[in-house]
Amino acid sequence: MAKGHRSQIKRERNAKKDTRPSAKLSYARVSVQKACFVLDAIRGKDVQSALGILNYNPRYASSIIKKLLESAIANAENNNGMNMENLYIAECYANKGPTMKRIRPRAQGRAYRIEKRMSHITIVLDER
Repeated sequence: MAKGHRSQIKRERNAKKDTRPSAKLSYARVSVQKACFVLDAIRGKDVQSALGILNYNPRYASSIIKKLLESAIANAENNNGMNMENLYIAECYANKGPTMKRIRPRAQGRAYRIEKRMSHITIVLDER
């Protein structure tokens, strides 16, 4: 059990901010499973090779993640003053977002449910 008043505990928790440059895409229209195939390919790589992998990856999620990675690189250069040659992908993950439910008509008056899944994709960079 934590010690101290609730506001003090919250203040201590919020003081530990992550200063690494990052970019987050919420409500991406790709499922977590499909996004993770691409994210697993670039995790831990330097940004130059990761951009090369994303350029030639045929999956749809790679185009989304490429734009997100370019945004994270721009954040690192402009906000943190980091050099692009020293950057690598420290963390990248996809969390489950909301699911849109749709109905597909089938034979004999039946209806099947179609679930259009969304995900929240995050990329965190760091300097070597």
